[in-house]
Amino acid sequence: MKNFEKHLIREDASVIEAMKRLNDVPENLTLFVLDAAGRMVGTVTDGDIRRGLIRGLPLTAAIRQFMFSKFSSINGQKYDVREIRSIRRKGIQLLPVLNGDRQVVAVHDLKKHRSILPVECMIMAGGRGERLRPLTDAVPKPLLPIGDKPIIEHSLEWLVDYGIERTYIGIGYLGQQIVDHLGDGSSRGMKIQYVWETEPLGTAGALGLVDRFQSEYILLTNGDLFTDADLEDLYLRVIDQDAAMGIASVPYSVTIPYAILDEEENRVVGFKEKPRYTRHANAGIYLLKRDCIRMVPRNSFFNVTDLLQNLIDAREKVIHNPIIGYWVDIGRHEDYQTARDIAKHLDNGNHR
Repeated sequence: MKNFEKHLIREDASVIEAMKRLNDVPENLTLFVLDAAGRMVGTVTDGDIRRGLIRGLPLTAAIRQFMFSKFSSINGQKYDVREIRSIRRKGIQLLPVLNGDRQVVAVHDLKKHRSILPVECMIMAGGRGERLRPLTDAVPKPLLPIGDKPIIEHSLEWLVDYGIERTYIGIGYLGQQIVDHLGDGSSRGMKIQYVWETEPLGTAGALGLVDRFQSEYILLTNGDLFTDADLEDLYLRVIDQDAAMGIASVPYSVTIPYAILDEEENRVVGFKEKPRYTRHANAGIYLLKRDCIRMVPRNSFFNVTDLLQNLIDAREKVIHNPIIGYWVDIGRHEDYQTARDIAKHLDNGNHR
């Protein structure tokens, strides 16, 4: 949240001053109370003030007498994502982030975020988009519009939904258009850094060009996806399983239009009439431990499937997590039209 300072108030301020301050934040109606050292000691809402007045507290009383001291907060250095899920379920809207001195360093608006994931993201957006020609002859695929905004803006809003603030974008073909369109990300509530590929580096090679990721886990995703995949669910599954990599997956079914024979010792013992088989396919969304990036060569062509194989060969734990929701890999003209059709439906439902 920008300008969260307007939600801060000293504990010795009067209730009249607090009421004036609450009037300046009508969308949230919450103040964070600080002691003389700037440490957070409580919260105040309009309801807290009403209850205090009913108890007989005077309008001249200090706001510390009205505040709620058993407030919810998270540590800015390390926190449990499940804690945020629990806080959301309590109906709390504003979540303060505290440093080691219990000073407020940030505030998250849980009305605008599904979660707050402590991860950074790399979006691979450097491809040529050959199968979408001629649409991509003059415009990079991530800037093709879906509804009222480009593909990549939908992706950035999806990341912001999960509180992901730092994003790297790997760019190559017509990449300057992406830079000019998105800038540094500040207008979207995030920080964007660009990783230029002077030559194609595959679906994971740009990871090797980042000097140092700050977060323990890195989200890697393709720049041509249109999805509402639950990133919190993927994150928690990776954490619970202590996996080196988690892959978001989509079910893929194949129906064989014939009777398939079951055999034992060259003898037919049964058959399945037009059987349908379902497997889980790679959805192009990965969450990996930062340590995995040591396997990515610098300035070399390297696909995420190469990284996946290296992890499997090293007997590292790799899991998958099915997507429940919509997902479109915009590789062909028919995929692009599908995504646009979904966007129309979402717009009618006032979604993002």
